[in-house]
Amino acid sequence: MNTKEKLENQLKEAMRSSDQMRKQTIRLALSSIKLAEIDQGKPLDENTVLAILQKEVKTHQETLENAEKGGRTEIVQENQQQISILLEFLPEQLSEDEITTIAEQVIADVQAKDMKDMGKVMREIIPRIKGRASSDKVSHIVRQILGNG
Repeated sequence: MNTKEKLENQLKEAMRSSDQMRKQTIRLALSSIKLAEIDQGKPLDENTVLAILQKEVKTHQETLENAEKGGRTEIVQENQQQISILLEFLPEQLSEDEITTIAEQVIADVQAKDMKDMGKVMREIIPRIKGRASSDKVSHIVRQILGNG
């Protein structure tokens, strides 16, 4: 069962159990996926669905950070719950050390020497992480390695 099907099944469960937070969060994620499918004119592959979920998590994290700065505790709690719901559908996230190890391997594989090779490295590394880390985080680590190397 792919991630989109899991989301749809969990939405039905949330509706049956009247879990409003879960229902709202999953419904929002599914609408983002549906919008992307309409834009592309075809069903999305698993990696794209995972990327959309990661983007949703990132959006909630940014909202959470802003709410913390503003002292809005109810918004902080709401976004923490939404993030934890979304993370259930993403593969276990890689640590910074694991990303660094993968990045170093890819850099060696493509024989990247400096920042000019960033695109080559990213094209190769993104399929390897498959939703287990945000591309922003991966990009940051690759930049550090190529900048120092």
